[in-house]
Amino acid sequence: MTYKVIFLGYMKVLVSGGSGFLGNYIKKEIVKIGWNYTTIGIDESDMLKYNFIKEIPSLCEDYDYVIHAAGKAHLVPRTEEERKSFFDINVEGTKNFLNGLEKCQKLPKTLLFISSVAVYGLETGSNINEDYTKDAKDPYGQTKILAENLIIDWGKAKNVKICIVRPPLLIGKPAVGNLKSMIDGIMHFKYANIAGGKARRSMILAEDLVAFIPKLLEVGGIYNLTDGHHPSFNEISRKIGNQVGKNILNIPFFVAKLLALLGDFISYCRDRQFAFNSRQLSKMTNDLTFDDSKARKIGWKPKLVLDEIDSWM
Repeated sequence: MTYKVIFLGYMKVLVSGGSGFLGNYIKKEIVKIGWNYTTIGIDESDMLKYNFIKEIPSLCEDYDYVIHAAGKAHLVPRTEEERKSFFDINVEGTKNFLNGLEKCQKLPKTLLFISSVAVYGLETGSNINEDYTKDAKDPYGQTKILAENLIIDWGKAKNVKICIVRPPLLIGKPAVGNLKSMIDGIMHFKYANIAGGKARRSMILAEDLVAFIPKLLEVGGIYNLTDGHHPSFNEISRKIGNQVGKNILNIPFFVAKLLALLGDFISYCRDRQFAFNSRQLSKMTNDLTFDDSKARKIGWKPKLVLDEIDSWM
């Protein structure tokens, strides 16, 4: 889907995190609409190579738009060093990146930051909108909050339009994060729904998010994005199971509760989080959905994730 925006023609875009999962989608979309991109980061494929943790980029070229998608995610920290790395990459890295942008002769029209619904710090809830308090307690959510605040303050001080996107689970190729874990578990008979898998989760297609970026760059603001359906664990797992020819197991809640308590005990004894515990049980048995009505007012019309599974499996 391509969204109509009021600015057309050649635009130069600086993309951090361009070698990542979402970054690759962003690059394809920029080329598709006829713009030009420059990627910046530590990956061998990045056009400008800088380690934001250790240095402030020297940016000599001017850019119309900046998309900051670099950051640390998809890891539950188990040590203090791993926790610290979130702050080093997501906060100090963002601070150095912003300082680097100030070296450009002309600041960008808009800076778009890829944040996360993790900033709300919720494990259960329904139709959470952008006004909900940012109360994350985990390193990932906390550092996304701090990065958001840095970017908002910087935009106000430099008179640069800011857009913050808070996506939930991103769906695309290759599968990453919790979705990849579900697929791997189903493939090896290590995944099971709990109490019927009725709990719902918000998610969106990565290709829909990036197709909406030109519109977001135009209007600015803070937005949750979802597909509007919020599929259940049962719906998504059975779709995957049908694609790979695997049956989906189901565990009664009381059995899952006992396993979770055992996981809690092991975590306590080893001082490291066990794969399945009470927190994980809560995530798999409670709804966590977000309200995207603000984005729909400016034209957000995503496809349903369940309707597109055949194309990305």
